[in-house]
Amino acid sequence: MKVSLSPVLAASQAAAGSTPPSSQLHSLCQLQAEHLAMAHALVCVLIAYYDPHTGTQRRVTHTAQGPQGLPREALAAIAGEEWSTGSLPVATVSAIEIANLPGCVYICPLVQREPHPEFQLIVSGQPLDAARKQALEQAAALFTRHLELYQRCTRQQSEIQLLEQVVQRTGHQLRNPLALIGLYAENLCLGLEEGSTREQAQIIRETVKELNANLTELVYCGQGARLRMGFQDLRALMAQSVEAIGPWLERKCLRVRYPDSSLLFACDRLQMKQVFDNLLSNAVHFSPEGGTITCHWRSFQNEVLIEIADQGPGLSAQDLQHVFTPFYSRRPGGTGLGLAIAKKIVLDHQGSLWVQNLPTGGAQFSLGLPRGIH
Repeated sequence: MKVSLSPVLAASQAAAGSTPPSSQLHSLCQLQAEHLAMAHALVCVLIAYYDPHTGTQRRVTHTAQGPQGLPREALAAIAGEEWSTGSLPVATVSAIEIANLPGCVYICPLVQREPHPEFQLIVSGQPLDAARKQALEQAAALFTRHLELYQRCTRQQSEIQLLEQVVQRTGHQLRNPLALIGLYAENLCLGLEEGSTREQAQIIRETVKELNANLTELVYCGQGARLRMGFQDLRALMAQSVEAIGPWLERKCLRVRYPDSSLLFACDRLQMKQVFDNLLSNAVHFSPEGGTITCHWRSFQNEVLIEIADQGPGLSAQDLQHVFTPFYSRRPGGTGLGLAIAKKIVLDHQGSLWVQNLPTGGAQFSLGLPRGIH
């Protein structure tokens, strides 16, 4: 494969030592380029990566010092060239030819991301033998995994920020009608005589107060500093969530089975109950009539693992990938926020939440949480 070069002034300035952007991803790529060059005695390593914060492709270059390094003009040309790696296998080192460039040149695709492919360009003073190629390909495979995890983390952070904005906006929109309902309920309580009608008005008033409190907790669920941590009885929390969906369970003739044993762990009670409410609600919706929802928990030293499984149809490959994405929902009329909120709360508790299909059918949501107060 022939590759033509065209010098670029900006690339020349970068090679001359201008300060690169200060970012975690840029530093990671810079360290990778330096490590490869030093560990494998390479003349030059260029890494092209996609920056999700700017939506552009960026590059870092590390070259050997002294006579073994490349001329400044060659560095500028390499950094400024447009590369296409679509026909090459990922994490595989392939030799390429570049006119008027000293040394042996290789390219190693990392992620096929059009129009911004991520790759490593390697210049060696001598042809790479099989052992060095294999070592470079193993390093590329590991580095590719790091890039994918970074992109996933960045995407998740963006989704969480969007979720927080939506929740706060929704909370503000609900406060006025709730306040109005509460005011009318209070007036009814003051104006009605003792009897069933006044008792109903009192129930409305107390329910509005509880909704207001829960709404406040929901609005601030994205702020970990506001967590009110304390040791809670896991079984008691689960029992409260099961009781709340009792009428729905009766309509579908469902059973919820959970251990008789208690287990203490540290959490914000209202927020963790919100997690259980959302997960159980999801399980009830997808469970067949007459089915069973099974909850298990067990502790491992300083962690607790909680599993909630249903007997529904399970999740598709697309569902497994997007089930925690805000506004993604398979439920008719669903907002797509319940599972996203649950995951955000679990993350605020320094835990993890994931889902998988069971071999026997149905889906299982699993929570890993620290037991102690952090």
